[in-house]
Parts: sequence; structure tokens; C-alpha cells
Amino acid sequence: MKGRQSLIQGISVLGIAGLICKVVGVLYKIPLARTIGPLGMGVYHQVFPTYNLLLTISSAGIPVAISRMVAASIADEDHAKAKSIFKIALKILFVVGLLGSLLMVLLSSMLSSAKGTPEARNSFIAIAPSLFFVCVMSAYRGYMQGRRRMIPTAVSQLIEQVGKVFVAMPLAYMGMQRGGHVDGAAGALLGISIAEAAALIYMIIDSKRNAVPNTSIKPIAADRQSTRSLSRELIYTSIPITIGACIVPIASEADSFMLVRLMSEYIPREEAVIRYGIYTGLVIALINVPTAVAMALSTNLVPNISAAKQENNTKALISHSATGIKAAMVIGLPASIGMSMLAEPILQLLFSGEQYSVYQLSQGAKLLEISSLTIVLFTMVQATSGILQGLGKQRIPMYTLALGIALKIMLNQVLVRIPAINIYGAPFASLLCYTASLIPNMYYVSKYTGLRVNIGDTFLRPVAACGIMAAFVIIVKLIFNDRLNHSLLLLFATIVIAVAIYLFVAEKLGCIKLSNIKLGRRK
Repeated sequence: MKGRQSLIQGISVLGIAGLICKVVGVLYKIPLARTIGPLGMGVYHQVFPTYNLLLTISSAGIPVAISRMVAASIADEDHAKAKSIFKIALKILFVVGLLGSLLMVLLSSMLSSAKGTPEARNSFIAIAPSLFFVCVMSAYRGYMQGRRRMIPTAVSQLIEQVGKVFVAMPLAYMGMQRGGHVDGAAGALLGISIAEAAALIYMIIDSKRNAVPNTSIKPIAADRQSTRSLSRELIYTSIPITIGACIVPIASEADSFMLVRLMSEYIPREEAVIRYGIYTGLVIALINVPTAVAMALSTNLVPNISAAKQENNTKALISHSATGIKAAMVIGLPASIGMSMLAEPILQLLFSGEQYSVYQLSQGAKLLEISSLTIVLFTMVQATSGILQGLGKQRIPMYTLALGIALKIMLNQVLVRIPAINIYGAPFASLLCYTASLIPNMYYVSKYTGLRVNIGDTFLRPVAACGIMAAFVIIVKLIFNDRLNHSLLLLFATIVIAVAIYLFVAEKLGCIKLSNIKLGRRK
């Protein structure tokens, strides 16, 4: 029970922090778009996908590997090995981050020209240092998570987002005053680099203040793994995770060319770009808010599953796996249903103004209604992937996600080129993508853990709780009708009451225990 509560508390810490960060990230984009305008946002989004892909390549896999290996070492009470793993990983990520930053600077002219926006060169240079800072910071995050200290990661994430608001926004405004939308975008991206540097400084200070005392470190055993073998294990473990993590950014890059090209066959290219912008700039940004909890769930599952496996504790392994899958359903399903049902008022209230017409926001609402349904599937995929990674089966989620992405690309090719469907084919393709990934993931989790999912406890009870929540939302929409689209206070009250109803019913049905949702004491 203690381990189960530790898992839930860890998810709560990262989940709450991640949710706050995603909300801040979405809110940050609203004034940013108003500050640097559509041209500035165009330059911004030309740079950011490339940065995101390079960042994923350089820092996605090793932190997970650190977390898993450190958790296993601590489970064996081998703190010396845990510290060795961290030091080796830190050196690797220092070099990788430095090379990544230099590469982005050196290729800035070529990348900006290849994307058709040579004026974006300075923006590539502005965000390049962030690659180095995030790489180094990811070593600290992986080590802390392996020690099951989730608060430092959560605080560093908050520092990143606060930095965007209080550093990036002023720099974006100053850039606009100095040189227009191009300098405004560069200022916003430079602010990200500064925010990442501040978060890294915090992680370094925290790690020194909370270092494991030398007296608690066991003598190094005679058969201690060499630095070379630990390096090999880190790299071997991280490569498939990195490849798997790169699949979605690569697919996003492909989408940016594919969707516009397909729609351009039957509508003007400018209109195709606008529809794509609504889908990626508004809808996907909102979808990313609840999926932050899914990422926290996956991150926290890895060390817990790894430790249970290392201890040969089958009971704990099954318990953690069941808790993770159930938590994914309990979190993801109400988020999917709630956001889908309230898509129109959310879009109208967040983005109405000079930049978007009523028709465009209506398109966005329809896209959000469909896309929201991917939240629960994505949450389940992340949870099962975290379990498999903790088991050392990191290649499996890589293959299953690759399968899903391949099917998504094929379905995009079929649906989006149909004029009657157009951009709406993209979220349907995403639904197929995550469904195709989830089914084999569930099979392999059951195979390697011995878990037999309780259908009623895991699925039917959350569905019942969501049904009651949905009934409340329907009643509110019937009573207030169009007024819900124009009152932020009314929308906020509806969301808060709907969440409260869901939590109350879910606890009464035994889906959750609210007493477990707390930060817990640090060990």
C-alpha cells in the first residue's frame, strides 16, 4: 500500500505541476500572438518544430534510462552506483547538448532558407542555447525521479513557464519595437533560453542541497560495473526510447507539409495554411493541457516498475501496473469528454478577437470536439509505455507507436484529400494512431506483468462517473445556451462544478481515493 501511495503521490506532484505549466503555456500563447502578430507567430512556429525535434533526439531517452537505472540501484541499496550513473549521464548530456546547440547555430541560415523563411535565422540562434541547458537539466531530472524526488522536476518546470511570461514576453515586445515581427519572434525564443538557464541553475542548487550523504553510501562492491559498461547500458537503454520519442515530432513535421499539400488540391493554399494553423495552433495547444498529466504518469511509472522488477516483487509490479492504467483512465476519460463537450465556449472565450473570425473559431471547435477524444487514448498509451519501459521492454512502445504513426499518415492521405472531410480527417487519423498503439501495448503489459485488468473497476466505473458529469454539462448548455460562449466566469464555474461532481461520484464508486491525491512527505 505504501508503494501504491508513493506512485499516486508522485503522479500528483508531476501531474499538477505539468498541468499548471501547460495552462500557462496555452495562456502565454494568447498575448504572444497579439504581441508579435501572425507573421511573428509564423516565424516562431517555423523554428520551434525543428528545435523540438533536435531536443527530443538529444535529451528524450537518457533521462528515462537514468531514472530506471537509478531506481534499480537504490532498490538494491547501492547508492554509489546510482551516483555513478548520474555523473556518467551528466557528462554524456553535457557533450550532446553542446553539440546540439552549436549545430543549430551553424545550420541556422540553411534551416531558415530551407523552410522558406530566411529571416528566421536569428530566431534559430536565439533558441539554440536552450538545447544545451535542457540536456544538462535532464540529467538532474532523471536522477531525481529515480530517487523518487518529483518536486525538483515540478519546480523546474514551473520556472520554465514563469520565465516565458516574465522574460520572453517583454523580450518579444522589445523585439517588435526594435525590428518588427521577426525580432519579436527572436525575442520570445531568446526568452525561452533564459528561462531554461534559470531552471537549470535551480536544479543544480537543489541537487547540492539534497545530496546523498557519504555515510549512506555502501562500500563499492568488487564486481562494480565499470564506467564504460554503465555508459553502454545508458546508451543502449536510451536509444529505443529516443527513437520512439522522435516518432511523434517527426510525424508532426510531416503533417506540416502533408496536410497543407493535400488540402491545396481543392482549396487555395492560403486557406489550407489557415486551417492547418487553427488545428495546430489552437486545438493541439489545448489538447496538450490534460496530456501533461499523462506524461507525469508515464514518467513516475518507470522507476516504480523498475524497482519492483529489480526486487522481484510480483505483487508490487502488478499493483503499480494496475494503478497506472486505472489512473490513466480516471484522468484521461473526463478530460476527453469535458473538453469535447465544452469545445465551442473554450475556443470562443480564449481566442476571439481580431486575429480569428467566428467561422474560423467554429472550425476550431469542431476539430477540438474530435481531437479531445484522443486524450484518453494518449493517456493510456503513455501509461502502458511507462510500464513497458520500466520493465526494460522499451523497444515495444517504440514499435507500437511507429505502427500507429504509419497508419495515421496513410489515413491522412485518404481522408484529408476528400473535400467534404478536409482537415477534419487529421484528428480521426490520430484516433486510429493511438488505438493501434494501445491495443498491443495492453497485450504486452499483461504478458510481462501477469496483470489481468478488472474491466468494471478500470473502465466501467469511470465511464459511469463521466456519464453523470456529462449530464450536468448538458443541462448547463441547455439552460444557458449561447451565453456560455461569452462568459468566462460561467464557463469556469461549469468546469469547476463538473470536476467536483466527477470526483465525488468517482470516489463514491471506488474509482479513486481523494486521500491519496497529495504531495506527500519527502523521504
